[in-house]
Amino acid sequence: MGWIIALIVGGIAGWLASLVMNRDASMGIFWNIVVGCVGSVIGNLIAGPLLGISGSVQEFSLTGLIIAIVGAVVLLGIANLVQRGRVR
Repeated sequence: MGWIIALIVGGIAGWLASLVMNRDASMGIFWNIVVGCVGSVIGNLIAGPLLGISGSVQEFSLTGLIIAIVGAVVLLGIANLVQRGRVR
């Protein structure tokens, strides 16, 4: 059951991050889920050592969602930097 919640929360986090980074038109639902789930891992790698907090997308929590969104924004910023040469 945890992986279904992870896919849903990852999709929501990826979609919100794509809205923040103005990439919503170029991404479909599949890439929103991928970006959200990978963003959750990146967010936990950043937030864990620096802030001492962690959140999982396998069980819904507001902390996990926020960490996933922040990680997804970082991931999309890196993707923009590689693709276009600017963060945007």
